Amino acid sequence: MLDKTQLDFLRTLCETQTPSGREIEGQRLVAKYVEGFADEITLDGLGNLHAVKNPGAPFRVMIDAHCDENGLMVQFVDDKGFLFFSPVGGVNRQLLPGERVSLMGPKGNVPGVIGRKPIHLMSQKERDSGVGEMDELWIDIGAKDKAEALEVAPPGTFGTADAPFRLLCGTRASARAFDDRCGVFVIMEALRRLKGRPLAVAAHFVSTTQEELGLLGSKVAAFGIDPNLGLSVDVTFATDDPQGNPRRTADLRLGGGPVMGVGPNYDPAFSEIVKGTAAASGIPLQLHPRKGNGNDAFAIRHTRAGVPVVHLAIPLRYMHSSVETLDLDDLDRCAQLIADVLASLPAQPEVGFRL
Repeated sequence: MLDKTQLDFLRTLCETQTPSGREIEGQRLVAKYVEGFADEITLDGLGNLHAVKNPGAPFRVMIDAHCDENGLMVQFVDDKGFLFFSPVGGVNRQLLPGERVSLMGPKGNVPGVIGRKPIHLMSQKERDSGVGEMDELWIDIGAKDKAEALEVAPPGTFGTADAPFRLLCGTRASARAFDDRCGVFVIMEALRRLKGRPLAVAAHFVSTTQEELGLLGSKVAAFGIDPNLGLSVDVTFATDDPQGNPRRTADLRLGGGPVMGVGPNYDPAFSEIVKGTAAASGIPLQLHPRKGNGNDAFAIRHTRAGVPVVHLAIPLRYMHSSVETLDLDDLDRCAQLIADVLASLPAQPEVGFRL
């Protein structure tokens, strides 16, 4: 069960804007949270935050989650002050009409809404055809003309959906960008739970940038760390809502515990360590057969001469929307599992390929 301090950190982290390429405010928040638990805190050239425990140990483990979120960028301002925009990351165009947005303008945040023709004025064809192309959508900030709009939100201004963190029934919660702010919370909470516990390896906890643009931050971070072992945390598709399809992914449920990837990208020996630790700690572990080429674990796995990796995930409903929904108990269990795994590792774990 998360306490008030942990929940407040998660809420603030989720409500902080960190579109890909503009993650610094979120990174500052994370750095402040872990300053009492990490031995070293640094930023690299791509803005990845490195919080390191036991940095002098020769065996290096990289624990990763990405802090960036999908967003938008102002592309053009017309004479009436309406803003046209392009996507930043994997934006679901179908969800944009009628969305509230917040723009990160040069003079501060600018609230706006994405407009849409009233249904009363649509032809039947327009009603049936759904959303048009991205350049047919616009943001209305209430500006009276182009000059007023340019002053507060010129081309190049980043923004995100304006959707708060909300507690739902029981231990469920909804927020914009749980993908993958919940992963960042999990790994930094694991770091906190290692305080006072002996550690034989160097643990590099990394809040990475620009994952939504192609795993960019993790590639840079992994190259710099040159890890001997990698563990990445992201979200995965829950299949317990009315449109879930376990035949396509797996039977993954909110509250069922963290999910471990199983497939060609993941190291069997390290996977067995994680499974054994979960069993010993009484933590339920769901399994997800997957190729594993669409998350940071893939980038870590293929850095330099190759790194043995495991991927842990949080079951998530409504991915890449402003109402992503999860179970807080899965975050708690995943953080504990990572802390227990790291504390159990010897100075030279037997992982990777061996003859």
